[in-house]
Amino acid sequence: MQKSLLIALLVAVLGALAIYFFIPQLPSYMGFAAGAIITAIICATLASANTTSTAEPYKGPIMTLYVGNLPYRVNEVEVKALFEKYGPVNSVRLVRDRKTGRRKGFGFVEIAEKGGQQALAKLNDYTFQERTLKVREAKSQDSDSDNE
Repeated sequence: MQKSLLIALLVAVLGALAIYFFIPQLPSYMGFAAGAIITAIICATLASANTTSTAEPYKGPIMTLYVGNLPYRVNEVEVKALFEKYGPVNSVRLVRDRKTGRRKGFGFVEIAEKGGQQALAKLNDYTFQERTLKVREAKSQDSDSDNE
């Protein structure tokens, strides 16, 4: 967001300078406004292109995998890329500490059932960014309450 605002401001200022030097009879605020409008159009076009390029979630049978011993610096995109080698991934949730906001080193991956079985076999005890992953099938929250 901050990067977009910086780019918008830069384009607007460049538009004002271009108007000032090349068409001196027009006020420079018109160049600034034109630059801001052009930047808004470009940003809106890029944003709509990014949202349309996302894949549809997998609709077949899925399984949820628990992934433990993740590096603390890893993000959802990196984990998704690792698991997508085995099948379509619907979501990746990395757990964070409520107080500090830091990642706790584990998370959950929703993946197609067939790919999930392969990922479970291949990625358990797999070294990822200098950490040995622990991959298990996640227990449902319902089964936890049944045991009480």
